[in-house]
Parts: sequence; C-alpha cells; structure tokens
Amino acid sequence: MERKELSYYEEIARRVRIDIIKATYNAGSGHPGGSLSCADIVTALYFGEMNIDPEHPDMKGRDRFVLSKGHAVPAQYAVLAERGYFPVSDIMTLRKLGSPFQGHGNMQRVKGIEMSTGSLGQGFSASVGMAIADRLDDNGARVYTLLGDGEIQEGLVWEAAMAAAHYKLSDLTAIVDWNGLQIDGRNEDVMTVAPIKEKFESFGWHALSIDGHDFGQIFDALDEARKETARPTVIVAKTIKGKGVSFMEDQAGWHGKAPNEEEAKQAVKDLGGEW
Repeated sequence: MERKELSYYEEIARRVRIDIIKATYNAGSGHPGGSLSCADIVTALYFGEMNIDPEHPDMKGRDRFVLSKGHAVPAQYAVLAERGYFPVSDIMTLRKLGSPFQGHGNMQRVKGIEMSTGSLGQGFSASVGMAIADRLDDNGARVYTLLGDGEIQEGLVWEAAMAAAHYKLSDLTAIVDWNGLQIDGRNEDVMTVAPIKEKFESFGWHALSIDGHDFGQIFDALDEARKETARPTVIVAKTIKGKGVSFMEDQAGWHGKAPNEEEAKQAVKDLGGEW
C-alpha cells in the first residue's frame, strides 16, 4: 500500500480516539484505556499497511488482522468505520442489546472482524493457524495480530510463539501493546512480563522495539517485518494507556471504565474534537 504523509495517519488516529471516547460513553461501559493506547498501531495497519478492500471485505488473498486483546475492540471498530467498512454512527450502539458491536468483536456479525476474540491468548493462537493456512494456499497474504502486555502472561501465548517460530511463519507479524498496565495495576506488580523483546527472541522470533505512538517508527518496523523471510516478527510497541486524554494517561483505573458525560466532554476536548 502506498504511504501518505505521517500527518495523514495522525489525523485519522485523532478521530479514532474521539470515536472511542464517544462510543464507550454511549455504552456506559467498555475499555477506553487500552483502546486509546493501540489506536495508532491499528490505524497504521488499516490505512498504511494491509492489503484490504472495505467494498470486498472477504476478498481472497487479503491480509488479516486479529485483535488478540479483544477487549480493546472499540479501537478496531473505530478504525474499521473510519476506513469505510460501515458508518461511524453505527459504532455508537456499542454494547447495546441487539447491536452487532458488542464488547468483544464478533466475526459473524461485523464486517472486517476476522476472528472473534476475548479469551486472552486465543487470538494470537488463531493468527498462527491463519498464517499456516495462507502458506498452504500460497496466496501471499500476511497476518497481523495485536496482543496486550498483560495478555502475554497467558501460557498459550508462548505455545503459539513456539509454533510460529518452528514453522518459520515469516508472514506473521505480532505487535505487543506495551502500555505497562493491566486491569489490576502495573505489570511489574501483578506479574512481570519484561523483558518482552528478549523472550520472543529466545523463542526464535525476529524482534523489534519501537515507540508505538510514532508512525514513522511503526511503519519502519512493519517494513522490516516484510523483509524478514525466515522467522515471524514481533514488534514490541511502548505505549501509554489512555493516550491523548489528560486524566486517562497511564492510569490503570481506566482499563475497563467508561467516562461519564463530563469526563467524555473533557476527553474529546483534549483530543481537539467537538462534542
């Protein structure tokens, strides 16, 4: 995909963050903190990296994205809407009874969702299976998956990592959203995950470390992953939970709590938007 100026992606990510705030406010529940931290990464994938077509979401040979940290689906819904899969207004029904936009993505109900996720670690495992299938089909597709840092405390993550390295799945790229926080607090207090890069390297992965809010670094890492032909690649992206919203940044309390009206208005203002 031909890339545009970085400011183009920054503006989309800003809108995505506003959509996340408004959707979680309307829902009265959800996970804004981790959705805001990964907004730049998901924007980069859908707008500057993956071979996809919103008009033909099921086209053969398409690249696929699996949100293994499925609770951050407000970010994916917002990016899919901004990319043209459905109107932005649709995602304002987030978590409402009867809405297809539930608290975890449903591949049977929402265009562009490639895998229903929520049980941590399973999305990563499914992405390994997808990469194996694409190799058998020889369709040239790539698979991308996004994990949370707390998620990699799950054992099946490392089983999947071992399998991906064993089968030399060079068309698989995993990205770890390392914002340092999970529902119960800081990673180092709950269950230390560091050093992440070195752990993946020991499992046989090509590993990179970047600033997950710098589009230049994100795209450089994705380009390097494409050049790797012998191993899967993991991009360890250092991020800030609640990125862009003054009172949410680096606060574990915003992992799974929606803003009230006053907070939502302030958040949108912080992001340069209008209520």
